[in-house]
Amino acid sequence: MKETPFATVSTKRHLQKSRLYFPKCLFKCKHKKTNAVNHKIHNMILSEIKEHLQNLSNVSFQLPDGLFVPEHFHVTEVGLVTKNFIDCGGTVRQEKIANFQLWDANDIAHRLKPKKLLDIISLAEKILGMEDLEIEVEYQSNTIGKYGLEFNGKDFMLTQKQTACLALDVCGIPSEKPKVALAEIQADKSSCTPGGGCC
Repeated sequence: MKETPFATVSTKRHLQKSRLYFPKCLFKCKHKKTNAVNHKIHNMILSEIKEHLQNLSNVSFQLPDGLFVPEHFHVTEVGLVTKNFIDCGGTVRQEKIANFQLWDANDIAHRLKPKKLLDIISLAEKILGMEDLEIEVEYQSNTIGKYGLEFNGKDFMLTQKQTACLALDVCGIPSEKPKVALAEIQADKSSCTPGGGCC
């Protein structure tokens, strides 16, 4: 099987050749509508969760719908995930995240204490050489859900994540105009008014 130049896109010539292996819209992206959001929400990093854990007596995770992960949950994985990819503008990118996987079974008496979670994180940092990365949390719902992480002073909150276009400048996506309520619009003094004599 002939190998595609996907992993070796480094020049304009190679980029032009690589387009043969992708759907047309991947490099055009001129869709009429899109739900992509081009903003970056602050997600917790490793140093922050370690700081919070030092001041807690119990660990709890709240889901976006307000429900809590069962208190007998396990943290089955703390990992370093590296993602190498090419965006729809042809730019090669790399992302690294710290990945936590939550899981619960029928051992309802189990409780994960802050000190134990700190030990797990420290071991992962030492063995995997983890930097102070953003945290992504996996938890089972209808499928494996992926969440950001925040803290409200008592509980860790799993936050919803969204897809986004990283090459809006070359994809032809129009920027959204700010919505202003009619009641907030004030009359422009320089505009024509009845009896103003400007027209």
